[in-house]
Amino acid sequence: MTKETVVKVAKAKTELQTELATARAALKANKVLVVELTAKVRAEKVANAEAKAKASAERKEKAIAKAKARLEKLLEKPVGAAARKAAKKPSKVVITKVAA
Repeated sequence: MTKETVVKVAKAKTELQTELATARAALKANKVLVVELTAKVRAEKVANAEAKAKASAERKEKAIAKAKARLEKLLEKPVGAAARKAAKKPSKVVITKVAA
């Protein structure tokens, strides 16, 4: 008995098979690209949110510092009789005569 060697011969691909293989390769590359771009967009959104939160916190701290400064300025001034009188609620209006 003799051993026969089997030689595989590459099949000739048609144009459609070649086009299909090319399209599949392009699709695979595009899927990888989409995954990478999606990760970049998510990272960008997180960075923007962190920057926005930081800016908001800075504005809030600035407003608090400004309010504290105004309060300190008001507390430094002595309160006299005129200021106490001006701070009181005005009395109710009393109608004495009705116009005829």
